[in-house]
Amino acid sequence: MGWAIALHGGAGVPLSLPPERRLPREAALRHCLDAGIAALKAHKHPLDVVELVVRELENHPDFNAGKGSVLTASGTTEMEACIMDGKTKRCGAVSGLTTVVNAISLARLVMEKTPHIYLGFGGAEAFAREQGVEAVDPSYFITTENIERLKQAQEANRVQIDYTQPIQKEVKNDGAIADGDSQIGTVGCVAVDNEGNLASATSTGGLVNKMVGRIGDTPIIGAGTYANHLCAVSATGIGEEIIRGTVARDVAAVMEFKGLSLKEAAAYVVDQAPPGAAGLVAVSSTGEVAMPFNTPGMFRACATEDGYSEIAIWDSPSK
Repeated sequence: MGWAIALHGGAGVPLSLPPERRLPREAALRHCLDAGIAALKAHKHPLDVVELVVRELENHPDFNAGKGSVLTASGTTEMEACIMDGKTKRCGAVSGLTTVVNAISLARLVMEKTPHIYLGFGGAEAFAREQGVEAVDPSYFITTENIERLKQAQEANRVQIDYTQPIQKEVKNDGAIADGDSQIGTVGCVAVDNEGNLASATSTGGLVNKMVGRIGDTPIIGAGTYANHLCAVSATGIGEEIIRGTVARDVAAVMEFKGLSLKEAAAYVVDQAPPGAAGLVAVSSTGEVAMPFNTPGMFRACATEDGYSEIAIWDSPSK
């Protein structure tokens, strides 16, 4: 048994993603992985580790969470996040945030400071003000890139994931969900310490051109985020499919009731999802790591106490 950490920056990454879009994200993954490793080596609790890493990912404008959140059909941001402790199954979730800089930290406050699990929209914003968390004008979250993504999605009359590349005007679009650089975006982190304590955290801006008020899988316990005594899971992909498949909980259930290893269970669950719909990162209480996906690629990174580390997007890892 030893510590382990895994994180993701969203699934659905096309093979055609150009270097100028790929390299900053790879560098951010490496930075966040290093921060998580340092925290685990300093004997921080996995809850603290996953919150720290997801905050860093939220603050990076190239990922679909926090600063980089994609826009709704009305040109606004509605962010959501969830955090869960494996040993106690305590958890907190938020949706519909428009001013909170780090949604994941508000989710943890819901877990620790309220009798509830999930707060949304106006109630979540009011709770944030009551707790004194950092908030900004909604314009802070609206980036030029995401304005272009929204315009592209509306011209194609579709809801899309966030790594979809801009469509050339002369190319007729067939309405597919994603074919280039949009962002199936979500960010997430899972960690386990030397004592087998597990935690999971996930944060997202959702889908490009989503309806105002839409809630995805990220803040739904057992869908996009889950942790228990066996494993911690953070999923990414098309939220509606992940909710239908109860993806994160199913990994733990398959381990418990079928007796599969983490890698076997995670691969089985992702294989059950529709092609192109899902990916996840997971760690087990014994320090095993799994990062399967059925999309073209998934921004991901992991490290274990025995010295193994990986940063990858497609099938070939860069170590």
